[in-house]
Amino acid sequence: MASKLAQLFSDSRRALFTMLGIQAVIWSVQVVNWLDDYDLSKEYGLRPERVDDLPEMFTMPFLHFSWDHIISNSWPLFVLGFLAAYRGMRKFLLASLVITVSGGLTIWLLESSNTVTAGASGMVYGYLGYVVLRGVLDRNLLDAVVGVGVAAVYWTILIGVLPIAHGVSWLGHLGGLIGGLAAAYLLRNPARLRNQEPPKPVPAAPAPGSPNAALLKELDDLGL
Repeated sequence: MASKLAQLFSDSRRALFTMLGIQAVIWSVQVVNWLDDYDLSKEYGLRPERVDDLPEMFTMPFLHFSWDHIISNSWPLFVLGFLAAYRGMRKFLLASLVITVSGGLTIWLLESSNTVTAGASGMVYGYLGYVVLRGVLDRNLLDAVVGVGVAAVYWTILIGVLPIAHGVSWLGHLGGLIGGLAAAYLLRNPARLRNQEPPKPVPAAPAPGSPNAALLKELDDLGL
């Protein structure tokens, strides 16, 4: 028990510093972007249907179009990113990759060709889906409680996957959410065999003709 708590504390600390580092990068880029009249977002945001723009799906989450834009994304990104990462960095990085590609390809394939998409909101939706479904699939009480809490607090942002808000990439949100759900399924824990006692070996029947076999037959005939 003590070793598990120590590991959880270590993973949580690593997740905290990881998300603080990501926030530092995003806000540093925002300052440069703002000083440059948001040319970075225009240059490295994702444009649909252009093959040479596909790599921009990996730069898009670090770019925003205004201070309001980055402020609205930063807090849920930090909270949900931490919850996605505190169980281990390897799964967090793989989940982030799946979410990024899923959201990016959804935008690239389905968004209007005359648009440029940037922002971390697709990652927010992806981490939301990942955290909630992970707790259910892994049958982990702590994750299940966290997932329910996250769903209760952030359920209103699910409206962002509907095509009702002008100037918002609902496709990016939807693609990120699908990626998070897919990542939770792909990275789910296997059956917890380590928590089950190994089956006890069944005693082998004595070979026919042995003294033990004769004794067992007599006991069986007596109904014992």
